[in-house]
Amino acid sequence: MAAKTNPTVRRRRLGAELRRLRVASGLKSTEVAERLMVSQPKISHLENGNRAISPRDVRDLCDIYEVMDEHLIDSLMEMARESAQRGWWHPYGDLSDRVYIGLETDAASLHTHAPTMVPDLLQTPAYAQAVIGETVPRLTAEQAATQLKVRLRRQHRIYDPAFPLRLWVVLDESALRRVIGSPDVMHEQLEHLKALSAEPNITVQVLPYTAGAHPGLSGQFSVLRFADSPGAAVVYVARFTSDLYLDKPSDVRHYNAMYDHLQAQALTPVSSREFITHLAGAYADAAIHA
Repeated sequence: MAAKTNPTVRRRRLGAELRRLRVASGLKSTEVAERLMVSQPKISHLENGNRAISPRDVRDLCDIYEVMDEHLIDSLMEMARESAQRGWWHPYGDLSDRVYIGLETDAASLHTHAPTMVPDLLQTPAYAQAVIGETVPRLTAEQAATQLKVRLRRQHRIYDPAFPLRLWVVLDESALRRVIGSPDVMHEQLEHLKALSAEPNITVQVLPYTAGAHPGLSGQFSVLRFADSPGAAVVYVARFTSDLYLDKPSDVRHYNAMYDHLQAQALTPVSSREFITHLAGAYADAAIHA
């Protein structure tokens, strides 16, 4: 089962709660930093969940914000202790996407728009290896092997019988037609995708070229929701550097509306499976004649 004390998720939620308390107190982050005798960027990092915070710092901040509820203080301090724990990905080193992996590990549902390639969680080892090897410049063989291990380890999340991830993918047709690796790799990948799309917790919809312009043309994004906070969500916007994590309700509503439009414009799950089956057959023929 996914860890209920996921350090990344706890850190972000703790940061959001500390930001709420600061705003309620009427203090600016610069004023808080001055009173704690730390830099203002440190306060920002804590509130954004980008770094761990000690229980002592939590209590000091609660004193500054004049929080009198001991139950709330104890709860925040416990979140601080949990946020200092290490996730399963920690032994793999300083991964650039460790924040996202932490969120994905604890998510109850994930809605993703994939415009250029099959999403990480649905990739075969051969497809994933080809993607990693060709998309990251100056990657050493050791680094590539580590990234592949991490990606395949992340896929455990969709097979967990006790806490299955509800995964919904809107996959652009271009992601299916772009030959990554070889026709044989693509055939295996599409057969794998077709099989996974039949699982009860996984839905795949293909967005065909005939759909024309659509809200997803701006790029890839995902919306993650969590079982213990059904009203909260995080939008992840992938970039080559400096990925975006958005949790403001207005941002979440905007991306939810975009996703609703994408789902409406895409083929139905049944028609999508037929589309994938047809392309898989074409790749099988291409592999034979290669």
